[in-house]
Amino acid sequence: MENGIEKEKKNLNAAMLYYLFNAANMHRWNDHFRTVDLTELDKQAHKAIIAWVLGKCEEDAGNSVDWNIIIEHTLFSFIQRIAITDIKPPVYHKIMESHKTEINDYVFKEFSRLVPDMTESFMERFKDYLNSDNKSKEDDIISAAHYLATRYEFDLIKGVNSTSYGINDTAEAIENQVNGFMDLGLAGMDALKNRESKLYGFINLLGQLRCQQRWARTPREPKTTVLGHCILVADSVYLNDLDKGVSGRQLYNDFYSGLFHDLPEVLTKDVITPVKNSSTELPNILSEIETEMFVDKVHDLIPESWHEELGCMALKPFEHQENFERDCDAIKACDNLAAWMEAYISVQYGMNSKILRDAMVTISDKLLNDGKGVRIGAADLLVNFENMEI
Repeated sequence: MENGIEKEKKNLNAAMLYYLFNAANMHRWNDHFRTVDLTELDKQAHKAIIAWVLGKCEEDAGNSVDWNIIIEHTLFSFIQRIAITDIKPPVYHKIMESHKTEINDYVFKEFSRLVPDMTESFMERFKDYLNSDNKSKEDDIISAAHYLATRYEFDLIKGVNSTSYGINDTAEAIENQVNGFMDLGLAGMDALKNRESKLYGFINLLGQLRCQQRWARTPREPKTTVLGHCILVADSVYLNDLDKGVSGRQLYNDFYSGLFHDLPEVLTKDVITPVKNSSTELPNILSEIETEMFVDKVHDLIPESWHEELGCMALKPFEHQENFERDCDAIKACDNLAAWMEAYISVQYGMNSKILRDAMVTISDKLLNDGKGVRIGAADLLVNFENMEI
């Protein structure tokens, strides 16, 4: 209530974005040696990509998929995971077997406390998700993606932990979890379980975006990766779509364009904006190189029927395309908003460099004045961030 006027609730709000961003502070496998930092934010991004692959395989097999459920339940499971913080998986599963209701009540109350301005309809669906058995095919896809992403992480660390106590038990447990989904008949599981398959090569390739830091030349806290940035953009666009009443295929196109918008960086690495803008010809040259490398490296890893759609989402995420309905301006605004958050939150954490301060000014100017930020209510979001205690 502000000045006697009830504040309109929106799903895309500053508290929600900070709640999701805070997953960059959640370090996974932190009781093991790690050659690269593994965060919950990155895990959730990789999980969303793997769920997309499994869903596309289902469609190729002639089965229907409710993408709205996959997108929203992936977000719900992300919210849930943040709330229960760093409980080790074996302990978590044991607790859920005997105290599921109590744990989920805590998750709902904690999320409601930290993010009080979500719409009632969103919160009702989230509560229903927590209280249901989640036995749909879409939920099976999300769960399978979760364990496949965990398996990918374990592959990264198992070599340097080969002498650690219990490492073989952990390896066996993860394989058993993945194998448990083989009997469900999900069309893509055979390929994604096989580390030699092309589809596994695709998710392995995109997993490398976990190694690529954003703002690589600038000290920040927390450090975030290209992959983590992508899930923030995708979820921001989705929340904005809910606020706008968007439905149907545009929800899918908007979310996955956000998720895949930086995919080419796994091939070219991040070319920073000052370099891109150093000449009028360079952006076009880079675009041509990205397209060439995308066709050369990515097309061979996925079915031909996916090429056009993924190319549109990954190579031209901010360009209006005929017969591909999406809000390109909102996607670009969410991309800028995520970049602003990365700079702003770092400054709030004490990394108060001139580069970050200048970036905040430059990016906020874009959000407020380029005509795209209005698509997501950027002005209010920036004010609410600045009024938030971080």
